[in-house]
Amino acid sequence: MTVHNDALRDRACLIVHGPDHPGIVAAVSALVSRQKGNIVALDQYSDDADGGAFFQRVVFHRPGLAAAMPEIKADLAETVGGLGLEWALSDQSVPKRMAILASTSDHCVLELLWRHRRGELNVSIPMVISNHTKIAEDVRSFGIPFFHVPSQGPDKSEAEARIIELLAGNVDVVVLARYMQILSEDFLDRVAVPVINIHHSFLPAFIGAAPYRKAHERGVKMIGATSHYVTKDLDEGPIIEQDIARVDHSVSAADLQVRGAYVERAVLSRAVQWHTEDRVIRHGNHTIVFA
Repeated sequence: MTVHNDALRDRACLIVHGPDHPGIVAAVSALVSRQKGNIVALDQYSDDADGGAFFQRVVFHRPGLAAAMPEIKADLAETVGGLGLEWALSDQSVPKRMAILASTSDHCVLELLWRHRRGELNVSIPMVISNHTKIAEDVRSFGIPFFHVPSQGPDKSEAEARIIELLAGNVDVVVLARYMQILSEDFLDRVAVPVINIHHSFLPAFIGAAPYRKAHERGVKMIGATSHYVTKDLDEGPIIEQDIARVDHSVSAADLQVRGAYVERAVLSRAVQWHTEDRVIRHGNHTIVFA
């Protein structure tokens, strides 16, 4: 769906989550009404009605939202916070700032840039950073600044410091669009925004180089991709989205890679869209996704 900023004007998205108990929905609805808002979308989920966890996403329209935000947040802190719940409120008309990190594969980064240009992602993209220069001209053709930060050898500290310098204060989310470098725990702590990754479905069966060739040699019948938040534990962060494509004996290793790239860019695009629209709530090492 194409994002129209006019349609998002004066629209807020409220995320609420915490221990479930009676009265939460009524309290949130009353708060929105009290703040002269009109609910236009509401999703909620409880994993156990008796002592479980509660999750809610509410989109509401409130004329003059920007000016009213401080008052609404104060009300939320008292009302929702008073119920022992966590909350986050965002103005949907304000695009999230999304930096992209990539290496030599271009399918995921170009998919995101194309969707952004078409207005399908309500984000701004202040930069694309790569440890190679192969995709530089393609990125710049979209009018997006490109930065080359080499990263070679076992010590990545200098490269990570430069990337953090570029990102600091400029982004709300970082997307790894087939960025083939392992980020350190220190980097994740210092960047201090969510980081979203994409990888093929062959982990841990076919690790290392040429996974599609290895999968073809093994005769796999299904390929896929997983998009998840990045944590200090490699490829084990909370999953946002996954998808698959079936294949058979007639598909070559090269065809497998082409089909895999298609799934990867579709899965990553959906994960990015859902995150930037505040449809994803992290809960431990999994997610609640109101897609």
